[in-house]
Amino acid sequence: MGSKIVGIDLFSGAGGMALGAVQAGIKVLHAVEMDRYAAATYKHNHPCSNVIIDDIRNFKNPGISKKDYKKILFGGPPCQGFSTSNQKTRSIRNPQNWLFVESLRIVKEWQPDWVIFENVKGIVETEKAKFLEMMTTGLNSCGYTTTWWLLNAADYGVPQIRYRLFIIGSLHGIIPKKPSPTTKQYITVEKAISDLPILTNGFSQHIMTYSGKPKSRYAALLRGNLEKSTNHVVTKNAPYIIERYKYIPPGGNWESIPPELMKNYTDHTRCHTGIYHRLRNDKPSIVIGNYRKNMLIHPTQNRGLSVREAARLQSFPDWYEFKGSIGFQQQQVGNAVPPKLAKAVFLTIIKSEFILNGR
Repeated sequence: MGSKIVGIDLFSGAGGMALGAVQAGIKVLHAVEMDRYAAATYKHNHPCSNVIIDDIRNFKNPGISKKDYKKILFGGPPCQGFSTSNQKTRSIRNPQNWLFVESLRIVKEWQPDWVIFENVKGIVETEKAKFLEMMTTGLNSCGYTTTWWLLNAADYGVPQIRYRLFIIGSLHGIIPKKPSPTTKQYITVEKAISDLPILTNGFSQHIMTYSGKPKSRYAALLRGNLEKSTNHVVTKNAPYIIERYKYIPPGGNWESIPPELMKNYTDHTRCHTGIYHRLRNDKPSIVIGNYRKNMLIHPTQNRGLSVREAARLQSFPDWYEFKGSIGFQQQQVGNAVPPKLAKAVFLTIIKSEFILNGR
């Protein structure tokens, strides 16, 4: 069944959600992404997909109408307007929050069998969940039965506590059950990244050999048979930033930094709890979002995370290569849907199709 499902990926980013779809057996025909660096990453890693570098408002019905295919439309409209960390423009007036209307236009034109909209959990909390209601009622008006799930990536084998919202629409009245967790024991940071190279602040050698053998099945699977991997680049922080890192214990944040080292802040006591957070080796990571801006710290080394380490914590395999300068790479990884989480969602959809068809 999976080989007979084709998809279109909207707001595709670097292709994390698409990788989960492919791993579940779905053929992704088209991807739409306006950022040329993210599109370059997508095209490099998904050579069989047609990558359209354009504004979604210019995307038209692709005309995929073969009756022997099940069609699925998926993607995540930009989430900056919904994020709980965005207190300035987190409201109905943020124009980014209305791009899902363009997704609904494509739904009406293409009439896919399934629709999956993905976003941050903040959408449930913004404007009394008005956007969630608008998304579900919008799909209902197009003839879709809807349900939604709030899923923690760590429950599906991702070494990261990361909640994502998935809105599911079925053209055939199916209400799939929420995916059951695939793991009982969370994967820790140490098990995820400890075999990766030992790096330094500002490291910029793209390709590196591993520092040792993988310490978990998770790391071994993402590493595969590779002897070397890519994207071993680290932000070069100023010496005074590195000095601050030295005071932060595993699991700690800016509160451990002596006040005299934080004088450039107007009021450092108002810093977000995720600022200057050092990861713990014995726990899953906190959210890998804008990890450069938040200055997320390696669990044992006084530096930020490399792009490859962040990609591991997002469940990208080591063969997956990110394009563009370091800033664009970091943004792509931080914005991505963890592929293992996406795979669990797509497999649930495929299972629902099997049940519907009595397979």
